[in-house]
Amino acid sequence: MALRQILQNEAMNSVAAGRGRVPSTLLQRVEKSLSDLLRSLKPEEVEALLDGLSPNAVLGLPWLFDIWALQGHQLAPEGDWKTWVILGGRGAGKTRAGAEWVRSQVEGAMPWDVGRCRRVALIGETIEQAREVMVFGDSGILASSPPDRRPKWEASRKRLVWPNGAVAEIYSASNPESLRGPQFDAAWSDELAKWKQGQDAWDMLQFGLRLGEEPRQVVTTTPRPSRLLADLLADARTVRTSAPTDANAANLADSFLDYVSAKYGGTRLGRQELQGEILTDVDGALWSFEGLDKARAEVPQPDRIVVAVDPPVTGGPKADECGIIVAGVQTQGAPQDWRAFVLEDASVSGSPQVWAQRAVDKVREYGADRLVAEVNQGGELVESLVRSIDPLVPYRAVRASRGKAARAEPVAALYEQGRVKHCGSFAELEDQLCTMTVSGFTGKGSPDRLDALVWAITDLMIVPALMFQRPRVRRL
Repeated sequence: MALRQILQNEAMNSVAAGRGRVPSTLLQRVEKSLSDLLRSLKPEEVEALLDGLSPNAVLGLPWLFDIWALQGHQLAPEGDWKTWVILGGRGAGKTRAGAEWVRSQVEGAMPWDVGRCRRVALIGETIEQAREVMVFGDSGILASSPPDRRPKWEASRKRLVWPNGAVAEIYSASNPESLRGPQFDAAWSDELAKWKQGQDAWDMLQFGLRLGEEPRQVVTTTPRPSRLLADLLADARTVRTSAPTDANAANLADSFLDYVSAKYGGTRLGRQELQGEILTDVDGALWSFEGLDKARAEVPQPDRIVVAVDPPVTGGPKADECGIIVAGVQTQGAPQDWRAFVLEDASVSGSPQVWAQRAVDKVREYGADRLVAEVNQGGELVESLVRSIDPLVPYRAVRASRGKAARAEPVAALYEQGRVKHCGSFAELEDQLCTMTVSGFTGKGSPDRLDALVWAITDLMIVPALMFQRPRVRRL
């Protein structure tokens, strides 16, 4: 039942019983979950809300997960699906969502009433992890169940038994053969992406998920790169929800969030473990996420800075972004000792006037030595647009005579040599880098950020290095 409806019913019962009234202004502010509502209230408003509820309603509030859950993440999607995959960062509430889904399947209207499912499989990477996290964990099934509906743990048989007779047995994904034989009408698989024998265990589970009219399963996992997870998400009968760690900040220590955000924010590990993103390296890619993680650096004092621009081919609301990259270089010593630094990804969507203004602003902000712009599509119009904003901006037009992959390979080689660093986290740029292969770009849309980066590094390192190695003699 929706939170608004629950409070409206309580408001009517409250008046009939002579208790305080639930203020109508509070009812109007109920949009998502009860936790959202409580965080928005002043102390006196919280007191007024609780005073208007019956004693039974107050006692029942902690167990009504539907009104506390993170919308779009912890509640099962509607529709015809076989598997619900819950992705999320550490502490994002995945385990609680899995436990509550199991409760919703096995429990009836009253403690002794039969629910939708009677035989449930609980699969962890090991028996110990399944028991300690899924059953006995702080967000596990026992902790999530109200006293009158709490199942009994039978240690000798490794199973939970509910008052209505429903049973949930725990299994280890490290022993796929243990799933050969048993049959179920529901299943909860935890941390599937790190199962060492994941495919075998998953296959055995699917053969056993054969009871009831429509057996379903839920998967809770941090999205580590996994072929099994990728195939599962691609299945037409799979639905997914996700949330980052900080979406559940109300239930996490502030010091934890501050520390992990400062230490891992923007890194590949942080994007995976905190943001809940699936980061997979593409076969044949010129860059890898692991390599980019090792390329982090503090902002240096560069000898030269450029702003590189890759204008979009098309215009309008659905046009590609304009890639704008600010980069610098330190050129002490021979070219092999030079080091380049990506200072900012300033890419932007908008009209030509918008991206041209943004590029000129970055030249001024960083005191850049030059603005470099690809002119294959816009020709002299690009320079005219830039100079209409600042007639004196140092400008160099570049024209692509080779394909994107061919232009990117020399820059990727500099990364491999550890000679290009990123002064910050540039998620969209790095996603494009890691989907550029020797055969071309395999990502979505146009690699505008990547192209701008290639022009920047080429202007800062590759072209000057060639001049350094092959100096020209000027005839008098």
